[in-house]
Amino acid sequence: MLDVNSSSVKFQQDEPMHEMPTLQCSEWTYTMRRNMQEIVPGLFLGPYSSAQKHCLKTLRDHGISHIICVRQDIEAQYIKPQINDLSITYLTLNIADTATENIIRFFPTVRQFIDEAFQRNGKVLVHGNNGISRSATLVLAYIMEKYGLSSKEAIECVKQRRGCIHPNEGFLAQLIEYEPIYKARQTLEKGETSNDNKRQKRKSEQLCESIDYDLIQPPPSPISDNNNHVINCQPDFSNHLYKLWMMKKS
Repeated sequence: MLDVNSSSVKFQQDEPMHEMPTLQCSEWTYTMRRNMQEIVPGLFLGPYSSAQKHCLKTLRDHGISHIICVRQDIEAQYIKPQINDLSITYLTLNIADTATENIIRFFPTVRQFIDEAFQRNGKVLVHGNNGISRSATLVLAYIMEKYGLSSKEAIECVKQRRGCIHPNEGFLAQLIEYEPIYKARQTLEKGETSNDNKRQKRKSEQLCESIDYDLIQPPPSPISDNNNHVINCQPDFSNHLYKLWMMKKS
């Protein structure tokens, strides 16, 4: 079992963009929220109740080999890995379901965990407490980057499979922030052949060599006012230090 609070992972370069797969969807009903749903082939989203001991047969029937358990520290006594089985690999993340939680820092860790499961022909279940906000945000970020989607497109896609998802306002803001971040990183990693991109890549590499990464500060978390309106959510994406901080985290 792996328990992390932040990420330190690297992605494979020159990874091709995948086409969004089509899954047959059942008409959503309220009672379905208690079960897990397959969002894209091999990736499931559901509530904590779908990952408890009595669900082991169902998990095996669906081929689940990896589980991402999302909870806050204060929830750890009752939201925790339940299945003590060598066939299940866990990743446990401590994330609060609040508008000020910096969930974006967990996106690279989640992507690596899911991709490694797929490379082993495994399947992944992502769950929090209800499978609505935190776990849904992690799944949304994954399919955004995997299939080149905007946050709006990803939400529409996931809602077709699990109609009850409802990330909090801070998480929604960070998903919007993440789109230009992952696209900028993919452009750098692909090493485009145009002169402009070559120059940009050289400038980024030179900046990487000259910057003390320990001095790079994280992006600001969304802040809510007294009326629970999220403010100060949009960072300056032209700032190289901001991009380098995200690349450092990845």
